Amino acid sequence: MAASGKKLVIFDCDGVLVDSEPVSISVLVEAMREIGADIDEAGAYDRFLGRSLAAVTDYLKDECGLAVGQAFLDRIRHNLHDRFRHELKPIPGIAETLDALPLRRCVASSSQMERIRLSLTVTGLIDRLDPDIFSAQMVARGKPAPDLFLHAARHMETAPEDCIVIEDSPAGVEAARAAGMTVFVFAGGTHASQLSYRNRIEALQPEIVFDAMPDLLHLVQKYQM
Repeated sequence: MAASGKKLVIFDCDGVLVDSEPVSISVLVEAMREIGADIDEAGAYDRFLGRSLAAVTDYLKDECGLAVGQAFLDRIRHNLHDRFRHELKPIPGIAETLDALPLRRCVASSSQMERIRLSLTVTGLIDRLDPDIFSAQMVARGKPAPDLFLHAARHMETAPEDCIVIEDSPAGVEAARAAGMTVFVFAGGTHASQLSYRNRIEALQPEIVFDAMPDLLHLVQKYQM
């Protein structure tokens, strides 16, 4: 279906387009433990879901007294990308939803561009979204600051009030709200089954929380102008 209308749907990537968060958190926790940072997966979800690796390095420095260099970050990326190539799956129903969505769309993710493009390529989604893909590398501040979403909206020549953001993380919800955009939370990823996650999302009171990606097709109808 051809995209139309002035509304723009901005998709986060991890946990929204691809079911990557369990793999990402597993790799991150393992790497942090190797250098002496004692954190479990629940704590990693609470602190780092939806945030960039810069948030991890800040935590290691400020909370753990550990200064890490580029080699540490490169090792995380190498291990993560290797597991993505073998394990990463798309969110169920996302390909069909993108094909049927009657609105313009783009991607705005906290991840580095290399990781975003790898994720979308191995899951067969890249041709549905390229070239309108935006990374936190492109702005001064990552989520929960609004910079990335505002950057994407400017590039797509769309006013913030005409944007619907599809997010899965508290940091992403806060960023979308700060940008003056409507925010839907997709809570159908593997990681969304955690009780603490649900409580944090509900506390932020997004416009909509939904669990099945195909439901997005009828949910956006009430927000079209």
